[in-house]
Amino acid sequence: MFQTIRNAWKIADLRKKMLFTLMIIVIFRIGSAISVPFVDVADVAAAAGASGALDFLTMLSGGGFSDASIFALSVTPYINASIIIQLLTVAIPPLERWAKEGEAGRKKLGQLTRYCTVGLGLLLGVAYYFMVRFNYNALMPEATKGFAQWFAGAVIVLCFTAGSTLMMWLGEQINEKGIGNGISILLFAGIISGLPNALKMLWARFYTYGLEPIISTGKASGTYVWYMVSAPLIILLFLAMVMFIVYITDAERHIPVQYAKRIVGRKQYGGQNTFIPIKVNMSGVMPIILAVSIISLPSIIARFIHGDQYYTKMAASWFWQCFLQDSWVYIILYFLMIVGFAFFYVTIQYNPVEMANNLRKNSGAIPGYRPGKPTSDYIKRVINKVTLIGALCLGIVALFPAVFGKFAGVYELTIGGTSLMIVVGVALETVQQIESQMMMRHYKGFLE
Repeated sequence: MFQTIRNAWKIADLRKKMLFTLMIIVIFRIGSAISVPFVDVADVAAAAGASGALDFLTMLSGGGFSDASIFALSVTPYINASIIIQLLTVAIPPLERWAKEGEAGRKKLGQLTRYCTVGLGLLLGVAYYFMVRFNYNALMPEATKGFAQWFAGAVIVLCFTAGSTLMMWLGEQINEKGIGNGISILLFAGIISGLPNALKMLWARFYTYGLEPIISTGKASGTYVWYMVSAPLIILLFLAMVMFIVYITDAERHIPVQYAKRIVGRKQYGGQNTFIPIKVNMSGVMPIILAVSIISLPSIIARFIHGDQYYTKMAASWFWQCFLQDSWVYIILYFLMIVGFAFFYVTIQYNPVEMANNLRKNSGAIPGYRPGKPTSDYIKRVINKVTLIGALCLGIVALFPAVFGKFAGVYELTIGGTSLMIVVGVALETVQQIESQMMMRHYKGFLE
């Protein structure tokens, strides 16, 4: 990977694109450090740190959510809008026709996604304001009465909406003038920005809570030794998870295909053997994102349940305890949702009947299976088996930190499976795009 980046840096055109991408990342990080007016950042940070339901948003925004920055919503509205439009494309015929119209249809869907992003940004901005006002009591004293309260609410909501819209625009600029997928790059930058803090906590676990007490007391108690051993163990587990994610990201199941010979004029076409690649992790991190979005709702709702009655308090407490990230209810439901959403996402993305019909139109066939329904049934069985394996791998990656923390008692330094999955996936995708652009330039120079 580093060799690929070094070779790309030597090409002037690619170097400009890489520098442009770095400039956009710098703008994103500067915006993540600018807080919106009328919000007490200290109170929001304390509440975000105490709420497991907000960890995902804090991770996506690179800490901007807990700092109440103008980029606090990060790319969440755009991701949700893209998922909504993608799902509606399957259900609404006009959108399905747009998806099949090629470049013109994609532009229409892209414009619709932008409008949906602005709407979701406005909605999430309003939700953030009410959460800060009623749940956290984190508004400045001068913005809690009369007209000032309404003015502060309008400013906060508009700042968050503008921030999410600007994030979408920055991502599109990377797509046009930079390297990689813009939204993924910004997501990558937000997650990586939390790495220094994680290393600081890891060093504190190794030295402050482990080695230093042993040196000062001269006694190697079990607790101090465990703090020392757990730090390198976490690093080894981190590297093992990276290798595992790379393996399942690149893993494929090949369906053999044989094309019949055709003679058109004086030329002969077909007659070769090839395969249909079915990736083990076809859905990427989408099942994890969808599962997190849904399973976080009960704990968020519990934080908004107010009342002095015994049953109201008991219901809120039960919701809160059951959906903490280290509870078995959370772990089991999270795993089942990941598997379910993996199958759901693959079902709407791949149509075995259409794949079988395309093979028959191009005089292709899978050895041992007749064209038509037998072929589509075989493709469906293969996709279901591969999807199950990929979903189980996704569940292992996403839930391993929670299970490890529950058994080992390491709650403050659990390895973020979701964030690690996103980081590794984006890194592999970006390097592949750089390699493809270098190859295009190589072939261009060869042909000239």
